[in-house]
Amino acid sequence: MRLRPVLALSFAVFFAASPALLAAEASITIDAQTGYILEKFQPDKKRQIGSVTKIATAMVVIDWASKQGGDLTQVAVVPPTAFAGTGENNIGLQPGDTATLRDLLCAALIQSDNIAAYTLADHVGRALHGQMPVNSESARATPVDDFVRQMNALAKHLGMERTRFLNPSGIDGKEKPFSTAMDVARLTKYAMNNAGFRFYVSQKEREIEFGRGSGRMRYLLRNTNELLGRDAIDGVKTGRTMKAGDCLVLSAARPSEVVQQGATTTVTPRRLIVVVLGSNDRFGEGAALLNRGWSLYDSWAAAGRPMNQKE
Repeated sequence: MRLRPVLALSFAVFFAASPALLAAEASITIDAQTGYILEKFQPDKKRQIGSVTKIATAMVVIDWASKQGGDLTQVAVVPPTAFAGTGENNIGLQPGDTATLRDLLCAALIQSDNIAAYTLADHVGRALHGQMPVNSESARATPVDDFVRQMNALAKHLGMERTRFLNPSGIDGKEKPFSTAMDVARLTKYAMNNAGFRFYVSQKEREIEFGRGSGRMRYLLRNTNELLGRDAIDGVKTGRTMKAGDCLVLSAARPSEVVQQGATTTVTPRRLIVVVLGSNDRFGEGAALLNRGWSLYDSWAAAGRPMNQKE
């Protein structure tokens, strides 16, 4: 175990509490409204992030659907290729099953289903493929290849300079996808600004339906985030692979701060995002970082929320 030092805030606020013994390979705590870094440890270290990748997968789908009028009720077909290298099939989906994009998003985000994530990528990738310029590279690309390109385009747009997505689920292959705690925080900040995404990741349980032949199947999803609902935690995502270890992204909100000055009312949302990568105790460490994060936030807010750092 390593003793993690508390980040000294640049405006010299002293955090008096003793730092906890934490063992994550990387972590960061930020203010979700501004991106201000309250605490960090190895925030730019490249490493695998497992199913935390599905945050990017979901946002590519949600953004694409928004441009099509926001229709998430359209139906996708589970392709046979979705089962290659997944290693698990908790929901029991089979090739040829059908489900709405909304239910597949729930399956990917709530119960971290790899097959659902791949099916989303295949469906949206097919639509994207027709928009790609015709060249030798695009001719060889699969729909999922085109989708992953959009994941990386989103990462570039958000300034995630040390991230490379290789698939929609985050599983490790011969080539390793990678990101950083800082980049994941940027991605989560963007995702939590979307009301639909916030709703999906806040659900402890949700029943979904999928079609099989002429019949309908039902499955009760259970969220893999054990901290959901505790200490105002309303998301976000777990991740785990052999290379990534145990990962966790948390979001927690407190009531907005309301300040009345004469006829002017200022409302300041209060939300923290915590990212923990490569942990032996992701839920324990995540809870500890969140608790300390709120103390650091209160000190920062009391000092007037100075923004003298690069996001």
